[in-house]
Amino acid sequence: MPDKTNIKTFLEILLVSTRLGLTSFGGPVAHLAYFKEEYIDRRKWLDEKMYADIIALCQFLPGPASSQVGIAIGMMRGGIVGGFLSWFGFTMPSIIILVVFAMLYQTFSLGEDTFIHSLKIVAAAVVLHAIIGLGKKLTPDKTRLSIALIAALIMLLYPSAWMQLVIIAGAGILGLRLFTNMTETTIKPFSVSISKKTGVSALLLLGTLLIALPIINRMTDHSLLNLFDIFFRVGALVFGGGHVVLPMIEREIVPQEMLTLDQFLAGYGMAQAVPGPLFTFASYLGTMLEGVTGAFVVTIAIFLPSFLFIIAALPFLNELRSHSSFQKILIGVNASVVGILLAAFYDPVLKSAIVTGADFALAAILFALLSIWKLPAWMIVIIGVLGGYILQLIS
Repeated sequence: MPDKTNIKTFLEILLVSTRLGLTSFGGPVAHLAYFKEEYIDRRKWLDEKMYADIIALCQFLPGPASSQVGIAIGMMRGGIVGGFLSWFGFTMPSIIILVVFAMLYQTFSLGEDTFIHSLKIVAAAVVLHAIIGLGKKLTPDKTRLSIALIAALIMLLYPSAWMQLVIIAGAGILGLRLFTNMTETTIKPFSVSISKKTGVSALLLLGTLLIALPIINRMTDHSLLNLFDIFFRVGALVFGGGHVVLPMIEREIVPQEMLTLDQFLAGYGMAQAVPGPLFTFASYLGTMLEGVTGAFVVTIAIFLPSFLFIIAALPFLNELRSHSSFQKILIGVNASVVGILLAAFYDPVLKSAIVTGADFALAAILFALLSIWKLPAWMIVIIGVLGGYILQLIS
């Protein structure tokens, strides 16, 4: 393994990850395919088994799985600095695009335009596609489907950010009791370069911030600290990747009238058109709330838990993956994520986006193009916006 202080190695990590950040359209699954082609097949930084183990680890953790895989590969190549550079290159292009979009939104008052409503329709098609994809993978049997439906029902009846945490915790307990015959027993171990002491320190820092930030926030009542608290908590507690960020952040921001629902969904729709992780949606929200400074604060806040989780988990990867109780808890948690996302699809996505029969028709076309004809998400955004303007002209 190259010396972690080797500038050439750091520069290589940054350049390769930046190219991926500029070209990796299509969501987390597509990101993992791009990573495999670049890091495994072309550059041989890892073998396929190690890559599969890293993906499995990141599926176990809260946060954006594809970003965490990139961070982990960067850390294994160049230590903690390598992990940061890998994240920076992969994430920064979409952050810049979404910050600029937020500034244009505010400058030109896009909130009244057909453009924004079209993006909301795009978001409806994309979220439905994500629900179906997650459902096939995470709720393939009646037991897990039942957990998902119960989670959706509770969220629809009692919508709140804290209720989501209760649902996730309850689903984990159910998973521990119900899924006794669904764990892996043949796990091949491998070594990592981060020490267990460093891993424990990262986990302690994560826990300390989760406890201390809400307390300090209530004592100081500072707007930027409030944003950091909200987005750090979301980044630390959201299971299921970028799409599940939608309901968690929406419950924290829209009911408090920090942003309107139209402003919120417009950014979510735009986030579908850019490469890189969907978590950069937070950068748009930060810009809308507190300008470029807000974007900087919330971007750090929502991604910092991913770094701490990876640093904490990599040294203990073998123990975590071979522990049957941990695997069973995760099965239940993943099933509940599908239900939470289903509830979010109805409120706020569907209720806000689909107002007329023409809206439904456009959403159905976009969904078909996405799921049947397999068009990339960025093309769906372009077609959706053009379709929205065509409907405006003929209506």
